[in-house]
Amino acid sequence: MAFSFRLLSKSKQLYASRAILQQENAVPVRFFAKEAGRPPILQGDELLKNIFLEVKNKFERAMDVLRKEKITIDPEDPAAVAEYAKVMKTVREKADLFSESQRIQYTIQTRTKDIPDARTYLLTLKEIRIKRGLTDELGAEALMFDALDKVEKELKIPLLRNDKKGMALLIAEFDKINKKLGIRKEDLPKYEEQLELKIAKAQLGELKKEALEAMETQKKRRKLSRVVNSSRAVNV
Repeated sequence: MAFSFRLLSKSKQLYASRAILQQENAVPVRFFAKEAGRPPILQGDELLKNIFLEVKNKFERAMDVLRKEKITIDPEDPAAVAEYAKVMKTVREKADLFSESQRIQYTIQTRTKDIPDARTYLLTLKEIRIKRGLTDELGAEALMFDALDKVEKELKIPLLRNDKKGMALLIAEFDKINKKLGIRKEDLPKYEEQLELKIAKAQLGELKKEALEAMETQKKRRKLSRVVNSSRAVNV
């Protein structure tokens, strides 16, 4: 049970509702006198109740999958990593959770929806990438900034996202970058799968570290217990 919970906590998906709860913190908790009778359920209270029920149901479905699966904690074994990724995919499907790619996409959409200019948009993408621990192995990010510099130099003004002509120029430059790097739209599912495998390997690495630390702690406790028992025996 504890191990399954640690597995699930790596995803951190079930705690996404905290953001909703924080947005709804203006809804007060009300207490009424018995004489007043039972008040009708407030819309805000009903919303909170539904959120908690949804999180509870997702948690139970996810835990049900993890209890039945066997996980090999070996981040250096490609087969173990692939199997772990498969298990976590099943968890997401059963509990209706986002994949990492979907979470990143959602983060990008929410973080960038009010950004007016292209440069701040790209800088925000870079910030999201770094915070997610993703590496730019192909060097695409630097090429995108070079493309933006080129377009803004041609326009002689900062590029705004609502500038259709300017954005068309930038997208055309991005298409050239994709072609140069061999990135094709039809290969996106493959890139998503590679991302999930990288994340699975990192999570297995964390689990292995935690398991080794737990074993070491248990070993120290046993040693301390033997010392204490020996000391008591001598005193007796």
